Amino acid sequence: MTPTAPLSSSARPTIRSSQVKRADTLAGERFGVPLDWLMEAAGWQIARQCDRPTAVVCGVGNNGGDGLAAARHLQRWGRLVSVCCIDASRFRDASARELAALDKLGVEVSAELHLEGADIVLDALLGTGLSRAPEGKFAEWIEAINDSGKEVIAVDIPSGLDAESGVAYAPIVKPAMTITFGLPKPALADVGGRVIVVDIGVPTEAYQAIGVAMPDDLFAAGDIVEL
Repeated sequence: MTPTAPLSSSARPTIRSSQVKRADTLAGERFGVPLDWLMEAAGWQIARQCDRPTAVVCGVGNNGGDGLAAARHLQRWGRLVSVCCIDASRFRDASARELAALDKLGVEVSAELHLEGADIVLDALLGTGLSRAPEGKFAEWIEAINDSGKEVIAVDIPSGLDAESGVAYAPIVKPAMTITFGLPKPALADVGGRVIVVDIGVPTEAYQAIGVAMPDDLFAAGDIVEL
């Protein structure tokens, strides 16, 4: 899907991680759009951008759930090489349901990192909930992704970016492209690579209710906007 014209700086509000959580909660509780729906839409938007064999690398939260949703579509389209998760037992709620769907389709989820045979690595390790530098297995996988020489697409934000403060921790994923949801996150434009903003169905009213100036016409010309 070709993005619409770039989003001008004058029409470029950002949304921090704390606001994302509030908007998602309001979407379900006040406006009847539950997280499951948003995750499914996110997965669809992500998968559309992965046009070659893809390894999906997931963490343990909703960002990982978005990756699992994308993996299901990629599997159906014949583009899924592998699904690797830090600890699949830690998925809850909507993310756990995405994992269960993959299991019913016979898609193997590995606890080890397997990037062989992939042209694209989908980074769904760490999302907007990050508030400190990645450690342990997260840090190891980020470094391995960066060293792989493959094209990297980040889900919502590159793993290692603090979406509340805009701080880029070390290590941080170095993406060729970031697919961010609804509105840009702080400092995305400084991380490197292309950034596209995609619509996943969060009601404009949910953003407005938390004081975020969501342009009414942001997606009027299409559901993908270049940053």
